Amino acid sequence: MEEDVASAFRPPASRLAGPSRIPGPLPRQDGLPGAPTQRSCLWVTLRQGAGGAPWHRPRAPAPVTPVAPCPRLMSGRGGAEVTPVEKMSGTGDPRTGPVENKNEAAMSELVPESRQKPVVPMKPVGINANLLGYIGIDTIIEQMRKKTMKTGFDFNIMVVGQSGLGKSTLVNTLFKSQVSRKSSGWNREEKIPKTVEIKAIGHVIEEGGVKMKLTVIDTPGFGDQINNENCWEPIEKYINEQYEKFLKEEVNIARKKRIPDTRVHCCLYFISPTGHSLRPLDLEFMKHLSKVVNIIPVIAKADTMTLEEKTEFKQRVRKELEVNGIEFYPQKEFDEDLEDKTENDKIRQESMPFAVVGSDKEYQVNGKRVLGRKTPWGIIEVENLTHCEFALLRDFVIRTHLQDLKEVTHNIHYETYRAKRLNDNGGLPPMTSETEENHESNL
Repeated sequence: MEEDVASAFRPPASRLAGPSRIPGPLPRQDGLPGAPTQRSCLWVTLRQGAGGAPWHRPRAPAPVTPVAPCPRLMSGRGGAEVTPVEKMSGTGDPRTGPVENKNEAAMSELVPESRQKPVVPMKPVGINANLLGYIGIDTIIEQMRKKTMKTGFDFNIMVVGQSGLGKSTLVNTLFKSQVSRKSSGWNREEKIPKTVEIKAIGHVIEEGGVKMKLTVIDTPGFGDQINNENCWEPIEKYINEQYEKFLKEEVNIARKKRIPDTRVHCCLYFISPTGHSLRPLDLEFMKHLSKVVNIIPVIAKADTMTLEEKTEFKQRVRKELEVNGIEFYPQKEFDEDLEDKTENDKIRQESMPFAVVGSDKEYQVNGKRVLGRKTPWGIIEVENLTHCEFALLRDFVIRTHLQDLKEVTHNIHYETYRAKRLNDNGGLPPMTSETEENHESNL
């Protein structure tokens, strides 16, 4: 009979699955709440259902007010605790005391420790990836060549030196055409100007389907006066004016698709073949202009010196330029890689300054027509390396470093001027006449 009554009051298995199904502590015989354990609650329920003391519905447990846990103090990336967490204060029976240890353990399980996620390194990208077939990346060179042949390119060269050093003749020899100022309508009766003048003349040269707009800038009157003080200022002003013109075209809102480039890419400075040393004017000019333009020093009319005199004079010029801190093209800090550095070091230490001879006349030598200068003791061949270094200068300026001259002008000299100009203007672009008119009309 007792077993039937017990089974009738036995709770189902779902209620015995866990502590969440047991509501709380049952009252004791003396009316005081007991310990809230699962085993005691279940045993009292079975006793009362089997005929023991009268059965009562269990009361809800006393409310427990948890206290917010204090933040953990971490040390380093591992998250090691440096200060223990304060205990929680629970509300319980005054006789049995608060259940502090259990609440603290439960809260420590609910609040996980924050740990920093490990940094996963990126996988290296394969440089020499095996391609499954031909893509055609190498055709970009041919595409660039075709586009350049259609549009052409600009090259602006300036020649600076005293009168009578053969500047115009050398430029004509360099491009094998009559491109100098004197070849384009110069009158021999024209007198030397009293001040330094800037005269530019442009030509379009085409070779092998490639068009080049060549501009030759001459500086008549430089170094020809009794007082040559600050005679380089008009030349420096002209170079900066071309930078300013390009900058104004660049900052326009509706700018041209292709901005005309009148910036000076190369400056050939002609040194008089004295055989002794550089003049103070030479040092002052190159000291001021080397910061705004690519200067290539050349020794004019090198056929007036013997081979020993030429070698000694070149060494002396290189030493004076180094002592005075004058940098000429190619500058050491602009070498991009080891290959460029090796090639440019050889040019700086052996070829600079180029000892050249210019001539636009041809003579018959061993059955060949060559450019040269006729003298009583023979013909000096311009393109013969045993006679002069004109061939080295031509290869350096046109065949190997022409594009680099343009890039250094744009990326170094022009960017330096542009940054200084915008900085002086408060970060705003320079105002042109068109932008000023539009600004006034808007106001």
